[in-house]
Amino acid sequence: MTHHRASFRRQSLILLVGMALIGSQAMAQGFNYMQAKGTTISVALNQHPYQAAMLKKIADFTKLTGITVKYTVTPESNYFDKVTTALFSKNGSPDVFMTGIYQSWDYASAGSMEPLDKYMNDSKYTASDWNAKDFFPGVLNAGKWSLKVGTQTGTGSQWVLPLGFESNTLAYNKKYFDANGLKPPTNLTELAALAKKLKGWNGPGSYGLAVRGTREWATIHPGYMTAYTAAGNKDFVVKDNKLVSGVDTPAAIAFTKTWADMIRDGGPPAWSTYTWYQASSDLGAGKAAMLYDADIAAYFQNVPGSSKEAGNIAWTIPPTGPGKVGANEWIWGLGMNASSKNKVAAWLFMQYFTSAPYQTQAAINDATVNPPRASTWANAQFKTTINKASGYVDSFNKYIGGTSIKFTPQPYFFETTTDWAAALQKVVVNNADPASTMKDLATGINAKVGKLKIGQIGK
Repeated sequence: MTHHRASFRRQSLILLVGMALIGSQAMAQGFNYMQAKGTTISVALNQHPYQAAMLKKIADFTKLTGITVKYTVTPESNYFDKVTTALFSKNGSPDVFMTGIYQSWDYASAGSMEPLDKYMNDSKYTASDWNAKDFFPGVLNAGKWSLKVGTQTGTGSQWVLPLGFESNTLAYNKKYFDANGLKPPTNLTELAALAKKLKGWNGPGSYGLAVRGTREWATIHPGYMTAYTAAGNKDFVVKDNKLVSGVDTPAAIAFTKTWADMIRDGGPPAWSTYTWYQASSDLGAGKAAMLYDADIAAYFQNVPGSSKEAGNIAWTIPPTGPGKVGANEWIWGLGMNASSKNKVAAWLFMQYFTSAPYQTQAAINDATVNPPRASTWANAQFKTTINKASGYVDSFNKYIGGTSIKFTPQPYFFETTTDWAAALQKVVVNNADPASTMKDLATGINAKVGKLKIGQIGK
């Protein structure tokens, strides 16, 4: 163990020296990191492993740029309420903030976010080695939107730069599967049948498949939305110059019935109380045989010493059947306040913490999975670490090309998606008729978005 720690320290020192050389080379090429020297910026951070990794490098950033950073760290339970209030006050603070993509649709539509393209594309503000093309396209493009109702992400201005992301896929107890000759399911029908079969697989209280179930938007976006869109369903379609809900089509209703039956037959008994935390903890505790959720939720259950089943967990591609493999994603990124009075300094902060050297060392030393840059995944040290997770890299390489935001951007996202979760609860818990429930849901959603015109910006 001592030898491994010493080796790790030597490798870390080599990496840090390499980072310093990269920074020196960039400055030697003429980039002025000191152009905002003497500025003080405020940064709002959500309590998260990505945030913890960033704080370790604040002093290095200040040494490189001469910029002082004042930051706040807030638990996620009230983080977005705090950021929303601050942005809408338009007093310029915070200059930079952590955000999810879905939240940025509200912030940017309201004029509270600074478009980043002019900084990214100007060599005065961006070092030549920052290299936006190194980001996985589906991850970087998720932070782009035209703000126009009816358009998808990947169009328009860049509002968010990624710190890290989660793809929603299937993890399972490989030890049990191997011992019993089981293969991971490849489509929703197989998944539902296996979840039912594995009820009681590890004694009383154990069950087949863990998925989220609370009456929150976050219940829809992981496994459900990945499988829903893979089956050809859409959250919205455009008709008569308006967004129209797609949740009540025959195919969408049939999908929801299959999903609900799967949860009743093979899901957690207390499903309606399950967040990502309960779902992933059950996989780690040996209660759930499978987890359909964020890849990194299972990853942290597999770290040695983190759970009872650590070392027994493996990953496979989302069981979405034949065709292009992909997943819905969640991204934590950085955005700039449109009211900031320190925009150059704010951009230098964003550039530093989304650079390849920073993100690679954070992935190696602080386990900031999933890193959003291809160069990090090609790094030998990172590959050594991540390859210890059985099937993680192989499945990642298969679905990353189809991983993107599967929702249609619109300013009522949180209201309509929370309504969707409530409807799903009715079908699963109350045995409500899927057809009438989804039709009622569509009517409610259309009432909310009905006044929006295609091409309109904001509410």
